[in-house]
Amino acid sequence: MILSAFILMIICYTKVGGIQLIKELYPYAVADTALFSNSTCGIPPEDFFSLIRPLDSVDGPPWVGIVGMTLLSVWYWCSDQVIVQRALAAKNVTHARAGCIVASSLKFLSIFIMVIPGMVARILFQDKIGCATPESCKQICDNEASCTDIAYPIIVIELMPNGLRGLMLACMIAALMSSLTSIFNSSSTIFTIDIWQRFRPKAPQWELLIVGR
Repeated sequence: MILSAFILMIICYTKVGGIQLIKELYPYAVADTALFSNSTCGIPPEDFFSLIRPLDSVDGPPWVGIVGMTLLSVWYWCSDQVIVQRALAAKNVTHARAGCIVASSLKFLSIFIMVIPGMVARILFQDKIGCATPESCKQICDNEASCTDIAYPIIVIELMPNGLRGLMLACMIAALMSSLTSIFNSSSTIFTIDIWQRFRPKAPQWELLIVGR
């Protein structure tokens, strides 16, 4: 999936003309409905390309996101059952540490293989991705709040060639199934160990296996 995402990223960069043109064109990626609207909805903010927002940002001071995301990240990546069980399933401590390091390193790629292509999607399909009114968004993607959720799928469908398009869609479905299986496995473990064994403390392994499945 990462390889397919890199190919899509290159296609997006080539389609627009590079990162510099993305920075120049993105502020003007506004839907027609936003141009004739009295609100600022659908208009990109001036600091759209800044990772650390200024203190007077319309979205609030930057430390709110920094502190909030740090707390949420520590909770999810360090204590959530879905994530912890993957580390516990490693062969040994060294493998568990290596897996965590590799996974955290891959997270740095998100801005290049997901965020930037999403910006390209808005540039190329501004009337769809940048819809500014609930009526237009409802008509385009059946969501009155926003159509940003269809940004990545739409560039996969519209920009990638046939073979790679099918491969990318298959990878996206496989990633979804992988996440779901982790959740199901985690729920099964919690029910079997924390609930079933409380009522059946002497249950044999074959019984726990059946209950877990």
